[in-house]
Amino acid sequence: MAKRLIPTLNRVLVEKIVPPTKTPAGILLPEKSTKLNSGKVVAVGPGSYDKAGNVIPVGVKEGDNVLLPEYGGTQVFLGDKEYHLFRDEDILGTLHD
Repeated sequence: MAKRLIPTLNRVLVEKIVPPTKTPAGILLPEKSTKLNSGKVVAVGPGSYDKAGNVIPVGVKEGDNVLLPEYGGTQVFLGDKEYHLFRDEDILGTLHD
């Protein structure tokens, strides 16, 4: 049975996207071209609360591709997969095609 992690408050569970290091033709790509630190949102918490007790919702949703800071987040292993937990305000933005 696989475990599922539901983040608390304004935390976001992200699976980092590992860019390819070479093209389908076998050409190695320079490290700078594969440096984009991005991930896919797997789960989000319900949000944080303001002083009046109102819920402030999380700014991203499951399935969003997001830009992540170079450092930060908490590494989590569920089964054989690696994930990272970030606070909503630490996520730099969403990526769209």
